[in-house]
Amino acid sequence: MSGPMSLEPGGANQDTLALRLADTAARPPRRLWAETTLTLRLPGPDEEAVNRLAAELADRVGPAVHPYEVAALLEAEGLSAEVIRERYGHPNIFSLAAALYERVPRVFPEPARTPDPWRPDTVRCLLRGLLFALPGLAYLLTAPLWNPGRHATGLVVAGIVSWAWGQALGHRAYLRMVAGQREAARTLLIGTPVGAAFATAAAAAAASGGGAATGAAAAQSLYLGAAGILLVLGRERLLLLALTPLIVGGAVLPWWEPGTLLRAGLPAAALLATGAAVARALRAAYAAPAAADGGERPPLRKSLPYGLFGLGAALLVLLEGRAEPYAVIALTVSMGPAEWLLYRFRGLSVTALGAAATPAGFLLRSAGVLGLCLTGYLLLLLPVALLTGAGPATLLLLAATLWTALLLQAFGVAWPPAVICPAAAGAAGAAALLAPASGARVLTLACCLAAAALAGCTVWILGRPARHA
Repeated sequence: MSGPMSLEPGGANQDTLALRLADTAARPPRRLWAETTLTLRLPGPDEEAVNRLAAELADRVGPAVHPYEVAALLEAEGLSAEVIRERYGHPNIFSLAAALYERVPRVFPEPARTPDPWRPDTVRCLLRGLLFALPGLAYLLTAPLWNPGRHATGLVVAGIVSWAWGQALGHRAYLRMVAGQREAARTLLIGTPVGAAFATAAAAAAASGGGAATGAAAAQSLYLGAAGILLVLGRERLLLLALTPLIVGGAVLPWWEPGTLLRAGLPAAALLATGAAVARALRAAYAAPAAADGGERPPLRKSLPYGLFGLGAALLVLLEGRAEPYAVIALTVSMGPAEWLLYRFRGLSVTALGAAATPAGFLLRSAGVLGLCLTGYLLLLLPVALLTGAGPATLLLLAATLWTALLLQAFGVAWPPAVICPAAAGAAGAAALLAPASGARVLTLACCLAAAALAGCTVWILGRPARHA
């Protein structure tokens, strides 16, 4: 090796040290050949196949917030590691998932609309409002048979006691209904006669009409207790059927004098029919299977605030009824629409909870829902107040007080209404006794303060998302 080597083609060292080029004519280029599909596949991802897969899975890849979710989707689709390598040219499922995640834009569709769990039964709510007012026909039919000066006091006292007792007993029955209808029926069967006895005893102590006044108060108390059983058990139509004698008597009264026998007999027939309806409803409830160990018995103190609210509400309505009896009748009938609006508040609050992004945003939306429902209720009563000549301020403020109190109770917030309503009734009642000339103004002021306090409690307590979860 004494000289430089020639590396040019055709040089002296052609056969030994020359750099040889591949003979392309004799040897084809190296390719990856798929024998089954006759498709030419170069090393690396097959972009066209990945794009086709992205188009097929776009609706399910779009909502993903991380490539790992796409990997789980691919695994659920049954793509094995071998298929991913051979068909799409990716080394593993995570690589393919990342490629799909990058190709498909992020899309977050709205969840499917679910049925409103708080959708109110309009017919049932209107029927309940009517049932609250229909018993008043009994007083209209029997008016010539009793002396208001001697009997009214006992009836009013019995009504107040029955209202307070009925609120507490109804709450306890609803609590027991969690265990079953049989347990709720047992609670009503035991508590109703006791409440009627208390109301009758209170009427006998307050009235000066002797046995007739006590008998009328006893009949009133028995009816209120029986009607409460049917309403708690959801037998509104059965109660309406039992009140048919009163409806017939009230319908013919403007054109025909029924006489003493029918004036006394129709209310008595309605009372007996209501008792028969109660027996039928209780028999059906007792046919339900009994809960194990009788179910959990909630303590009596849980129902105490509901009874206190019933007492305060009855006194407020009584004070308003002394001056505007027709307005109170309208308020009684409006309890049906009021119950409908309670359901709407709950449904709209759930909608607001889904639309709000922050607790403060939900608080504002909740306040708006409260204002909407309360305004709708008061607008319903405003024409009635104007037509009856009643002072609209007192009636509307009283209605706002009762509705917001019932709303809080519907969410299990019992003590604010139990404190505020009796306090307002006590202040207005004291003013009516001590200074009758200013009693109406004090009642208006008391209802205004009570409504404002209850509305503030509603916004503060029900404006928290946890109350609606």
